Amino acid sequence: MQKIKRMPSPKTKQVVLGVCGSIAAYKAGDIIRRLQDAHCEVTVIMTREAERFITPLTLSSLSGRAVHSDMFDKDSWRMAHIELARSAELVLIAPATANVIGKLANGVSDDLLTTFVITTRAPIFIAPAMNDEMYANRIVKDNCAKLKKYGFKFIEPVKGKLACGTTGIGHLAEVEDIVGVVAKW
Repeated sequence: MQKIKRMPSPKTKQVVLGVCGSIAAYKAGDIIRRLQDAHCEVTVIMTREAERFITPLTLSSLSGRAVHSDMFDKDSWRMAHIELARSAELVLIAPATANVIGKLANGVSDDLLTTFVITTRAPIFIAPAMNDEMYANRIVKDNCAKLKKYGFKFIEPVKGKLACGTTGIGHLAEVEDIVGVVAKW
């Protein structure tokens, strides 16, 4: 009888997905599933604003893990931002808002996501999503350039229909393109 060789299962990558308060937050569920298909274990950190667009329960159900959003939850003695920062092999913020991009570019860490990002040593990918006029704003452009100079990687938004009813550059990149970039890293 011939012995069957088992192929080693691919190593899973520990990804932290940051979800910000954008209408594009609904795509986070698809991002989670596709990252899992690419052999990633996904832990989600949501901003409070993101919770107005999609629930933590939805993202927890899809990721199979607790969703984090509060700096001072019932287990705050564990310092979630430190524990998450140590375990992350890659960070993806999708969708990333002008607000979070601005905070990160200027060292503001006033919530779990921004505190986590300034703590981690993992590579950080940012996929912006916002109104085209916001994305074209000089301040936002300067903040993006500053983060790029610090080594943040950007998955640029595309031209598409925006929540305000117009079409322009600011639409979140396609989910398969975002996951494709992250999976290759």
